[in-house]
Amino acid sequence: MLLGIDRLIRHDFDAALLSRLQSARLGMLTNDLALTSDLKRGREPLAAGGWAFSLFFGPEHGLSGRAREGELVGDDADPVTGVPVRSLYGADVRPTAADLADLDAVLVDLPDVGARFYTYIWTMSHLIEACADAGVAVIVLDRPNPLGGRLDRAEGPMLDERAQSLVGRWAMPIRHGLTIGELARHWVRTRGIDVDLHVIEAAGWRRDETAIGRQELTWMPPSPNLPSAATTLLYPGTCLAEGVNVSEGRSTAVPFRVIAAPFIDGERYAAAIAAAELPGLAAVPYGFTPLVRDHSGEACEGVILHVTDPEALRPVHTGVRLLSLLEQIHPGALEERSLMPMPGESQWTPLEKLFGVEGAFSQIVAGDWDDPERFAVPQWSELVADDLLYR
Repeated sequence: MLLGIDRLIRHDFDAALLSRLQSARLGMLTNDLALTSDLKRGREPLAAGGWAFSLFFGPEHGLSGRAREGELVGDDADPVTGVPVRSLYGADVRPTAADLADLDAVLVDLPDVGARFYTYIWTMSHLIEACADAGVAVIVLDRPNPLGGRLDRAEGPMLDERAQSLVGRWAMPIRHGLTIGELARHWVRTRGIDVDLHVIEAAGWRRDETAIGRQELTWMPPSPNLPSAATTLLYPGTCLAEGVNVSEGRSTAVPFRVIAAPFIDGERYAAAIAAAELPGLAAVPYGFTPLVRDHSGEACEGVILHVTDPEALRPVHTGVRLLSLLEQIHPGALEERSLMPMPGESQWTPLEKLFGVEGAFSQIVAGDWDDPERFAVPQWSELVADDLLYR
């Protein structure tokens, strides 16, 4: 398989676009976690090959990829190349006109995880709009979706656009099945963004491939708390736990594979999950003491989750069912988190923004979303048909 960044380095793409870029003043939205197939930070071989970068842009977690979730990042300079770095997860979430004034094109090379609420894709959306305003071209260096691209496995609900935030701006399901290049094409087409967009496709990827398999051995965590491809399969569901008063395992060796809290009876919880017969999933009682966020420093009991069948697993429905089961065995113990929104975001709660539905907490604990059919989004494949790049 060749990633978009590999093909750019090899000059294995449209000759006319290559000629344009070789003489262009370039910016790049990327981080240290966007590796080439031979495990180099993408911007390093580009800079060594003579590509002229004037400015780098960093998403959440910064150019290094090391900042904690939600931690605002300041501007800096790239220690590898010396090029200035403009943070898009700090005072601003999109480039200013001044940032783009001396650029002809911006490359985008970011690892995505295939979940709507992963902030990298929305940072890209802001960049695309800013480049449209500034008359700057955008070239997305595409990468496979680690959750695969089968649209029959997409899971809603569709985002209610009143939930505006950096975990969701425009209507789409939680598990969307697109690559970042396909998302860029979809947004440019459906939102009427007048930008010169190009996508350098990944070669050798099929829509039915996930990161479980040949990519697992060279998995690079796309952010600090996604240490394995198996974790990424669970993430579209277990990330919903961030909206309530349980720990999803940040600061442990198994983030997003666990659900625990001081009030949970791990034995009862594991038994309830087994009885629910969630496809592709097994749960084992598990305890730990989180060091950050909910219940920091408190001994917690709960479960650790194992993916027994990646093909059968439906992560979003699974994540919701894990919460509704907690309400069943510990009535009234589950509570919704509140959090001050970032500037420009809606006043919806964190869970409402993640799930994309107003009143998400009351609906989930009431069991309104227990039926897996509620997550079906049959219209999605038709909405994105014109934007697909892979079979």
